[in-house]
Amino acid sequence: MENETFNSVTLQLEGLKVIETSVYPVFLFFLFSYLFIMILNIAIIVLVWIDKSLHQPMYLLFCNLPVNDIFGNSTVLPRLLSDLLKPQSELIIGYYECVVQAFCTHMFGTTSHTVLMIMAFDRYVAICNPLRYSVIMTNRMVVKLTISAWGSALVLVGILLGLTVRLNRCRTLITNPYCDNASLFKLSCENVVINNIYGLTFTVVLLTASIGSIVLTYARITMVCLTSRNKSLNSKALKTCSTHLVVYLIMLFCGILIIVLHRFPQYSDQRKMSAILFHIIPCSLNPIIYGVQSKEIKRFLSHAFRSRKVLSSS
Repeated sequence: MENETFNSVTLQLEGLKVIETSVYPVFLFFLFSYLFIMILNIAIIVLVWIDKSLHQPMYLLFCNLPVNDIFGNSTVLPRLLSDLLKPQSELIIGYYECVVQAFCTHMFGTTSHTVLMIMAFDRYVAICNPLRYSVIMTNRMVVKLTISAWGSALVLVGILLGLTVRLNRCRTLITNPYCDNASLFKLSCENVVINNIYGLTFTVVLLTASIGSIVLTYARITMVCLTSRNKSLNSKALKTCSTHLVVYLIMLFCGILIIVLHRFPQYSDQRKMSAILFHIIPCSLNPIIYGVQSKEIKRFLSHAFRSRKVLSSS
């Protein structure tokens, strides 16, 4: 039975329920997933940074995704890896550390949506208004879009966690493998109606804005492609938009799965694993999908590989 301690500064994590024989296989899976995500996403950022041909709005905006993926996974997976090797009684986390982790995980999830929204805007301008693309998508616009993506997420998540921090706590058990807002406000014995209302509003507004902007953008792009006889334009639209749409749908599916499983307490173990996979799956696939589809990235990697081969043979 969980302890009832008023405003305790130490909390206990419920953690993942993993049978003893599966601890090390699960640990290795998370470890290699984390290393894979770090290497791929850092490589994409470095690649865009050093190759001047990639200093285009599309790639500069895309760089927000690997930065967010690195940020999101670094706040969850290292702690999760160490907790997997500990007994249940030692899964302790400080309250303020828990708040910071919850803030970072919600920033990661929210920014995943807002970044893909500004990337959709870039594709809309490129395909629906190609003649004015260079005039609209200036470096200044790229900075404004980036600030708006991170800034709006910061405000929304700041209010979300601010409403939770104000509550007094009478419990100490976090029913999750890592801290999130719902687990934190469930520690309180006070009235949390405001938290539930804002949390629901937060989710509805974010998903409505995200899905709405994607649907409207692609509806407009589809209309332009159907009415245009420019095969080059249609090919470019299909290539760049399919990449963006696949990344968005993977992220959306993983996020909605967590929301749905929250409504079914009997599937708490599946919800915990889905919450972790929300960090792993999209973050692993994003650089692969964009790397395979981008001729600029493939050309750079091919050139680098040939240069290395020549140097090694000489």
